[in-house]
Amino acid sequence: MSDVGVRLPDGRVVEVPAGSTVLDVAGRIGKGLARAALAGRVDGRLVDLRTPLEADAALEIVTGRDAVGGEVLRHSAEHVMADAVKRLFPDVQIDVGRTDHSEKFQYDFLVAQPFTPEDLERIEAEMAKILAEDATFEREVVSRERAAALFREMGEDLKVSRVEDIPEDQEITLFRHGDFVDLCRGPHVQHAGQIGAVKLLEAAGAYWKGDERNPMLQRIYGTAFGSKKELDAWLERLEEARKRDHRRVGAALDLFHIDALSPGSPFYHPKGMVLYNGLVEYVRSLYPRYGYQEVMTPQLFRSELFKTSGHYAEFHDDMFWFEGADEGEELGVKAMNCPGHCELFRFTKRSYRDLPLRFAEFSRLHRNERSGTLTGLSRVRSMAQDDAHVYCEPEQVPQEIERFFEMTAEVYRDLGISGVKVSVSTRPEQFLGDPADWDRAEKALVESVRGAGFECGIKEGEAAFYAPKVEFDFEDVLGRVWTLSTLQIDMAMPGRFGLRYVGRDGQEHQPAMLHRAILGSLERFIAIYTEHTAGDFPLWLSPVQVAVLPITERHREYAHKVRDALAEAGIRVELDARDEKLGFKIREAETRKIPVMLVVGDQEESNGTVTPRWRRDEQRKAEAVAVDAFVSDLAEHVAHRRG
Repeated sequence: MSDVGVRLPDGRVVEVPAGSTVLDVAGRIGKGLARAALAGRVDGRLVDLRTPLEADAALEIVTGRDAVGGEVLRHSAEHVMADAVKRLFPDVQIDVGRTDHSEKFQYDFLVAQPFTPEDLERIEAEMAKILAEDATFEREVVSRERAAALFREMGEDLKVSRVEDIPEDQEITLFRHGDFVDLCRGPHVQHAGQIGAVKLLEAAGAYWKGDERNPMLQRIYGTAFGSKKELDAWLERLEEARKRDHRRVGAALDLFHIDALSPGSPFYHPKGMVLYNGLVEYVRSLYPRYGYQEVMTPQLFRSELFKTSGHYAEFHDDMFWFEGADEGEELGVKAMNCPGHCELFRFTKRSYRDLPLRFAEFSRLHRNERSGTLTGLSRVRSMAQDDAHVYCEPEQVPQEIERFFEMTAEVYRDLGISGVKVSVSTRPEQFLGDPADWDRAEKALVESVRGAGFECGIKEGEAAFYAPKVEFDFEDVLGRVWTLSTLQIDMAMPGRFGLRYVGRDGQEHQPAMLHRAILGSLERFIAIYTEHTAGDFPLWLSPVQVAVLPITERHREYAHKVRDALAEAGIRVELDARDEKLGFKIREAETRKIPVMLVVGDQEESNGTVTPRWRRDEQRKAEAVAVDAFVSDLAEHVAHRRG
């Protein structure tokens, strides 16, 4: 048997017999590494430890120190959970687990009765027994016929259907531990004992294959870590996330709600509209300086527009369609602004003197998301974006990218967003345009990111079908990463729409087109920002900026005068004139996250002052200040977006 060369991260090359597994190589490197190994990366691809190496390759051994090691643990715990359920409920049918194991695992089961909290306790206890058994995970490659026959014998009809769904050219693997076997690609840990701690979180209903016409299954969610200490820390973060959940905070602060009558379409309350409009007006205030012109395009278009843009073929199922009044007329509800902006561009003959041309739009967009995927404001059917498209000469692209970085930095500074990482998403398998054009555009984006002073990450194959993309990833206070701002160089739409401008040489040329969003979807941004701040918004953005708190009933008249002075200066102020104790009023204002509280009593009334308490500056001593001086100072804070 011939040898293969395995290149290790330190540059060494280890020669091993062809067919040796990843775990075999780990053993060659060191016994300690072999004991700790959870999976491997072969040429950057995550694989199971039992995967044979048939050709020269680069190899990394994944352990618990690697973030992806936790994902392997959770994937393996998923199988342990299914094993436990099968032991306790022998008649259950097992469907499939989760593809994303970054934080959780899950399995769907066909059972006669929904799982109860007591059932979850029993299942978790049974999992602990299985972990103590420390069974070895074994990988087996089988034929399609063998897999189907095995699960048919086991009475696992759902699994037989899943076998039939696997593409003909795809290898089929089974994983076993003890008496349990399941269809799975892996990877999995060496043995169950490597899973240090597990916790089942909840059970919920889920339609088979996500289709409402199919049977309702029971889904159990759980998580697992290498140690109880790690699990406890994660559970603490989970509890904090629940406290910060934007749906919970949004209700507590009277910002918005979602109703089943209109799935995925938020009802904004008056205070929520203050927040929403505050963000829109803020971004709009930057347009004159950065050269954007605001436009509005129709909500309904004939399908021909989306056929031209490519969205009809690539995005059809995610849009709302209906028949128009004219025979054969098919109308689509606008799900994105770019096709309409292209129509705007070609409405008038353009010259290089008109460029760069920057169209911005805030109108509503609608996408046909499945009801099961809708989550508060994070995933909606109705949204708006701080969306813009830039049309320019190709040689102007670098300066437009630089302008985008400048605008993004200013927005993040004013919103208190920091710790951002920047990546470029590259060409996916299915794409529009010329590969050479994609290569040039990707290179230009990478160079621009580095030129702006950022390290540039690469997200292989994650771009949209029409454009490579710069993505700003923001890590919130809970350590979760969200993509906010994006910039894309469109490789398809200018050509598909036949966009042209008269160049400096008097000839017609195709413009470059950039898609730009700073906040992205306003709904999603409000969800992220609400959870990041726990609803404690900066002074300039807070729905209520000041609460005036009279100490007793006899101070109400003076409190009204203070409120009126603030309101005349454009400050969003509320007067709490209820017959309640001052301590109660203060606690309630704090709960509502109001940035400034003004306590007024005898001393304030006789001296014409107020005594402010600043929520964001608890060390600041509460001292009396003249009303006019306070109003002027606060108005300046708001105008300059301080506090």
